[in-house]
Amino acid sequence: MSEPPEHRIKRLKMRSMRRGIREMDLILSAFCETRLARMGARDLDIYDALLEENDQDLYRWVTGQAAAPDPYGEVIAEISQTFQK
Repeated sequence: MSEPPEHRIKRLKMRSMRRGIREMDLILSAFCETRLARMGARDLDIYDALLEENDQDLYRWVTGQAAAPDPYGEVIAEISQTFQK
């Protein structure tokens, strides 16, 4: 049984808000508010997998301190743009 899209988005938002590093809570929450509901299933799959990564790596990728690995490059770029606004 597949998860209804509205439940999936709610779950991803909650996982984005409850990170280990407060900075990532704020960055990912802002991204979710502006972008998550408009993402397709493939992009949601990538974002869901991204949330399994540790916060230190995510922070380094979002802030440009390190290159994001495939397949996260595109979503990290979008998160970075949200973060910089």
